[in-house]
Amino acid sequence: MATTLEKTILEKMMRHQYIGVRHTSIDNLPKGFPKHLRKDVLKVAKALIKEGYLLAKPTSYGLEVSINPNKLKEINALLLT
Repeated sequence: MATTLEKTILEKMMRHQYIGVRHTSIDNLPKGFPKHLRKDVLKVAKALIKEGYLLAKPTSYGLEVSINPNKLKEINALLLT
């Protein structure tokens, strides 16, 4: 079962269509969250990478993330619960 924070991060990435080759910096994920949750957002994002829901792309200027297109069905089912 996904936590509220996991769902919110995935919803935000789906809304902005960061899927597959379109990615964003991991530092952008906490934007829009309350200040006291920002470190938790980064921890949850790293956990989502380990679970395979997010793809990580290391670059010279930092870590970029996007939704794994192979897990879209699972993510959509998770967001509907």
